[in-house]
Amino acid sequence: MIKRIGNTPIEEKHRASCHCGAVVLELALPDGVVDPRRCDCSLCRRRGAIVASVPLAGIRILRGEAVLRCYRFNTHTAQHYFCSVCGIYTHHQRRSNPAEYGYNLACLEGVNPFELGEVPLRDGVNHPADRSGSHLPL
Repeated sequence: MIKRIGNTPIEEKHRASCHCGAVVLELALPDGVVDPRRCDCSLCRRRGAIVASVPLAGIRILRGEAVLRCYRFNTHTAQHYFCSVCGIYTHHQRRSNPAEYGYNLACLEGVNPFELGEVPLRDGVNHPADRSGSHLPL
């Protein structure tokens, strides 16, 4: 549980936005940032985002729902959302746990994800949903 990244305190209700500001989200982070990670699946390798998760009710779209676009690949289970104006990935409904959204830490207001230091890498190439008995968050 991370309550501060660099000089930025993580608020219980923390705003997040894309680069151009067309999409603004409010995230419920009562425990701060929990379990930040990277993934090495084909999409995550290309976007390079650090993600953490919240329950589906933990993200509220304050502005820009009309400009959000959804991308699905492979099994078409996970829903990856990005701003159609600036192209920034904001969040996704997770394949390994569809009851949660993964969100892009770099979109949190005031947060520089490079201030986290080393971030664990999860095996998204061999997705947990493709292995029995495993439930690693991606």
